Amino acid sequence: MALGLIPADSVLSEISTGYCEKKDFDDILSFYIECKRAPDVLIGNKIMFSLCSNFSTKRADLFLRDLEQLGYVPDVRTFAILICWSCHEGKLKNAFVYVAKLLSRKLKPDIYSYNALIGGVFNVGMWGHAQDIYEEAIDNGRAPTLSTFKVLLAGYCKARQFDKVKEIVDDMVKHSFIQLALLEDPLSKAFLLLGFSPFAVKVKRDNDVGFSKTEFFDGVGNGLYLETDMDEYEKKLTSILRNSMIPDFNSLLVEECDRGNLKSAYMMINDMSFWGQEPSLTAFSVLIRAHCSSRSNFKGISSLFDKYQKLASQLDGKILNLLVQALNKKEFMHKRRIIFDEMLKRNVPIENESYTALVIGLFKEKSYRGFHYYWEIARKDDWVPKLEYFHVILDYLCRQEMIEKALELFESLLVSYNHLKFEICNVLFEHLCVTGFTGIAHVCVEELNRLGYFFDYMAYAYVHLIRGFFKEKKFPEANSIFHLMVAKSMTIPYEVSLLLIPWLCSTGRFEKAIALKEIVLRSQPSDSFSIYTALMNGVCKQRKVLEASHLFFEILSKGLIPDSEIYEKLIQAHSRVNNLRRVNELFGVVIRRKLNVSIPSYRYITRLMCVEGRFLQALSVKDFMLKENSSSKVIIYNILIFSLFQTGNILLVNTLLKELEQHGLILDEITYNFLIIGYCRWQDMTSSRQCLNTLITKDLTPTNRSLRELISCMCDHGMIHEALDLSRIMELKGWVHGSSVQNRIVEGLLSQNKLQEAEEFLDRMVEKGLVPDSITYDNLIKRFCSYGRLKRAVDLLDLMLKRGNIPNAATYDFIIHSFCKCKKLHQAMDFFTEMMVKKLKPSIKTWDLIVRNLCEEGRTEDAEKLFIYMTGMALTPTREMYCLVIDRLCSDNKFEKASEVLQAMQRNGYTPDFETHWSLISNLSNFSDKESSNRSSGFLSRLLSESGFAQGKESKSKIG
Repeated sequence: MALGLIPADSVLSEISTGYCEKKDFDDILSFYIECKRAPDVLIGNKIMFSLCSNFSTKRADLFLRDLEQLGYVPDVRTFAILICWSCHEGKLKNAFVYVAKLLSRKLKPDIYSYNALIGGVFNVGMWGHAQDIYEEAIDNGRAPTLSTFKVLLAGYCKARQFDKVKEIVDDMVKHSFIQLALLEDPLSKAFLLLGFSPFAVKVKRDNDVGFSKTEFFDGVGNGLYLETDMDEYEKKLTSILRNSMIPDFNSLLVEECDRGNLKSAYMMINDMSFWGQEPSLTAFSVLIRAHCSSRSNFKGISSLFDKYQKLASQLDGKILNLLVQALNKKEFMHKRRIIFDEMLKRNVPIENESYTALVIGLFKEKSYRGFHYYWEIARKDDWVPKLEYFHVILDYLCRQEMIEKALELFESLLVSYNHLKFEICNVLFEHLCVTGFTGIAHVCVEELNRLGYFFDYMAYAYVHLIRGFFKEKKFPEANSIFHLMVAKSMTIPYEVSLLLIPWLCSTGRFEKAIALKEIVLRSQPSDSFSIYTALMNGVCKQRKVLEASHLFFEILSKGLIPDSEIYEKLIQAHSRVNNLRRVNELFGVVIRRKLNVSIPSYRYITRLMCVEGRFLQALSVKDFMLKENSSSKVIIYNILIFSLFQTGNILLVNTLLKELEQHGLILDEITYNFLIIGYCRWQDMTSSRQCLNTLITKDLTPTNRSLRELISCMCDHGMIHEALDLSRIMELKGWVHGSSVQNRIVEGLLSQNKLQEAEEFLDRMVEKGLVPDSITYDNLIKRFCSYGRLKRAVDLLDLMLKRGNIPNAATYDFIIHSFCKCKKLHQAMDFFTEMMVKKLKPSIKTWDLIVRNLCEEGRTEDAEKLFIYMTGMALTPTREMYCLVIDRLCSDNKFEKASEVLQAMQRNGYTPDFETHWSLISNLSNFSDKESSNRSSGFLSRLLSESGFAQGKESKSKIG
């Protein structure tokens, strides 16, 4: 080009399309010559197809030679265009020449070329070669299409080769294009496929001995003739053969969509592009509609829109609505919004389903700004979703706390679906109560009830409210709703009573729980067992074993048979109050009735037996559980081991471990962790460490508690080196060191005066990312401050803050004291201010120290401001603080200011000592010599009087 710019392929395609539409092919060639480049194969094929369709294959061939001189490389489709159009022009010889050129380039003809050649040989009466071409296509891996079989059927019917027609029908069956019934005539099927009506064409045998009607003969010499409208017959067959030569991609595309074969349809679109053609608006619409109906290959729809933007902009409103509803995957939300915006721009009527799909899609996309924007548009258009989608939308609105929108939508649905008001209200109250807005649901229920909207529904609404209040832990509100239901003589659903009864028991209202049980049993006796179970559960949790026993006998008296759950609740309740005798009785009943014993109940029984020293009995229960629970054997051993450690019976633990080994049972992580903690608790460090080593060897991970217990135990016994060795193993494994682990190791090192090692350990924790988010260094900060390592103390404090953990006030006090001790008041004040910001209260000693240091540096004004802060925090400055400030003010000759502080001191109930007071008076006296004597005398008299030294008055102020 003139400026040396090279147009993009998309630009070249647009330019070439414009030239093709104008049929100005000489200018196209000149344009590419000027660009000094050849078109790509897509553009080249578009030009070739346009030349063939508007002029001839001869001109197209000449143009191809010119393009090849520019470097254009024709592909299979280029030659297919020339082959097909040559057959269409009746130039069969030229078509085979192009086939030869194609083969010489080591390319294979595509199926469209084979279809054209088959049609071409039939057109010139060379039907005998059609089979050869068909077989060659299959040998070259070109799968026949429905068009291939149609041209073969049409050609053989035209040549009256009906035996061949039958063979082709058989092939179509083999390739699964059609199905042939057992007694169905293949010829009739063939005529039907070619578009003839079932009775329009008949092949008959000539049996007339007189006048012969024979037109052709079959394979065995029988004379046959056709009974049909011969002109119509020949015309239709000729049309099929002629149309087979140039593939009508639009028709083929529509056919594939009608058959539901979207994969083939999409391949057709691809082939169309390589043939230099574009789909018609009708075919494009059919394809998009088929995609939307199938809800598949949305990526394909998106790419089609990008590729054929002009056609996409012409789609009607129905198709666009379908698209908005179909593009429901997250990755296509942007495309959906583009289509929707185009619909708004074109004023296309938008269906309710489209608004619903867009709104729900925006939920999934979490596009809150987009949601609010399109929500307003939808509501202005009076959009109301169907009830089935109201669930989804309402759930999102409630979870995002958009209650106003939820209620607005609710009102619209009541108007639009008045006959479904029960279902709509049910959905609203359910979602409000589930998402934490039961209070709002309560207000809505009362308002609708006031309006007389659904009195019959009130019981269901109250059930939702009770469930919601229970979920939000608002038990008194739930109880008030329950009493309201009772007052209105409403039936109490048993599922509500299952919530209320345990709560009433937990609050000590056993009489009300029993009364509720009676109410429910009168109205719903069939649910009595569930009610008794709920009441038993509530009573047992409160360890009311006497009430539980009475309830148990009541259950028996009603003729009900307690199940394993009731026995378990009783066993657990008696275990909690250490009633081993009753536990044994209940356990015996369970065994005799062959009921299941749950793992939680076994844990209670085992714990109690071990606490009571009944170890042999505990072993017997273990053996029973092993027989009944073959899949939980290790868990059963774990529970017993834990209980034995609680009572210090290590000898029996070791016996159980040998038993486990004899039975071939493999210890799990829980077992090893129990062993590590248990041995530590009873000071058996060797066994504990061996268990940890075994655990690590088996590539299992110990719990933080196990590591914490073991390291703490090592440090308690002065085994700091062993603790460090374990820490290094933890480092290699990448295990986080909790607060307790780090604190114990560092304190152990500090206790041995190994300051450098302690700091190096802490540095490693940070460098290797082994510090947990919940880290606390309060004790270590104080320890480092006491050793004078202020920088390290501050680093630890900063690390805590970065992890979101605020040190306690005592830690800040310690740091402030340490900086003051080092005469670094500026840094001390920074931490003091930080305490104020974090709303931590410094100790009185810290206030005193800061005031003292401020006075020493002559910053008495700042010291006075601290008094104001203390008053705001409901703290009173000490007598010593006041005296420090007064003395400093006097030394700075600020006597009036000193007198003001003295008066503030007295207002807080303090009496200054004589020296401080006399010093201030003396200084004020000297100061008064420079002023008028009258004024001074009045001031001193007033000061003496206010200070409690006036004659005839006794001070009632406190001292110190």
